[in-house]
Amino acid sequence: MAGAIVSSAIKVRPTITKYEVTWVSDASGDVSGSTFVMQSGTIIQVEFIPGPGALAPNDLYDVDVQDEHGVSILDDGAGTTVGSNLSSTAASHKVPMVGLPGVSVVRRWHQGGPTEMQVSGAGDTNAGTVALYVMEGVI
Repeated sequence: MAGAIVSSAIKVRPTITKYEVTWVSDASGDVSGSTFVMQSGTIIQVEFIPGPGALAPNDLYDVDVQDEHGVSILDDGAGTTVGSNLSSTAASHKVPMVGLPGVSVVRRWHQGGPTEMQVSGAGDTNAGTVALYVMEGVI
């Protein structure tokens, strides 16, 4: 196991849950191996928030979230996570949509269950938070 996470589920609306995952990277700048449980539903938004000051991750760090089968739930359908090349100073809000040019675009649906946060390139013992907003059902 590399790095560490702390997660919490916060009900923000009757059908929307915010999964707030705070992470701290290990000496090699990575986080992996720790899981948290998410409900099934449609991912409507993801926020990437770098740690403050000296805890800020290295610029262009990467975040991915995978289901229990190792499939990225932040994949944009083209094999790229919406958590790639993140800023060390500015928070960002993204929506993982699946689709390619000329093909229907849909929001990412998660089957629920154990979920693993993975961070790479963040630098030695740096930190950040990822907030995943999940709406019950398929939209």
